[in-house]
Amino acid sequence: MRSAMNATQSDSQSGLLEPARVLVFDSGIGGLTVRQELAAQAPRLCIDYAADTGFFPYGDKGDDELRARLPAVARALVEAAEPDIFVIACNTASTLALPEVRAALDIPVVGTVPAIKPAAAISQTRTIGLLATPGTLARDYTANLIHQFAQGVRVVQQGSLDLVRLAEAAAAGRMPELAEFRAAQVPLFEQEGGEAIDTVVLACTHFPLVRAQLEATAPRAMTYIDSGPAIARQTLKLLAGRDVPRHRIQRGAMGWVTSTDGRAALAPTLGRYGLSETASVAISAGAGTGTGAVHASGT
Repeated sequence: MRSAMNATQSDSQSGLLEPARVLVFDSGIGGLTVRQELAAQAPRLCIDYAADTGFFPYGDKGDDELRARLPAVARALVEAAEPDIFVIACNTASTLALPEVRAALDIPVVGTVPAIKPAAAISQTRTIGLLATPGTLARDYTANLIHQFAQGVRVVQQGSLDLVRLAEAAAAGRMPELAEFRAAQVPLFEQEGGEAIDTVVLACTHFPLVRAQLEATAPRAMTYIDSGPAIARQTLKLLAGRDVPRHRIQRGAMGWVTSTDGRAALAPTLGRYGLSETASVAISAGAGTGTGAVHASGT
């Protein structure tokens, strides 16, 4: 555990001379991995967490549905939580609607980019695996990243919603059997070129929650890499260049959900990650047209 002096030095080096509030957002609990990384790099940050439980999971939703919903949900959550910066800790949302969310908010927005560039740089076999949701793999944004940063590198891809489910269960304290993790990732290595993979990109923020289980069930020694550290660094960089935070809410970090049943379901999990209070934000039926309403209530 870091000492208080080390924590202060870490925040000072990040430029955080005043406490700031960050809102980390995902469809479910996967973005908690990004929240953990932020907390490790800047312990003085107040880091709220929001899950769009009313529309989870994003990985099987249509592009038009998500592109309509995301800006409205972001606006509603920011109105309720009043953060200084909004972090989209979701590859699917970022690869599809990051420009639209930025246009909808008047605070900085940080997106999530699959860690294809660093994976390609460290691979010794020039063959990397890409584990993601089917939606992320289908995006032109992902194909462009591969074209831009993985020239001369074979990228073997697998879309998995099963792994999202397993990660959600693990975070809730219901750890699945190792055999389920083996079955979820084995198709990646059974594809053409899979035998040469030495580095796997975890291109869904849920997946780092079960990194240890993936490592334990990989067919051989494997490097798993995700974008959490890079997201945290970019968030702190933007905060370091800001004025004094506009909001001084006298409360601790808390969780936010977009459905009342989601609050009941996620509150215990969020509590395990230090978020003892959870509130729901009601998104109106007009969310897709930007008319979401906010009705927050605590646990």
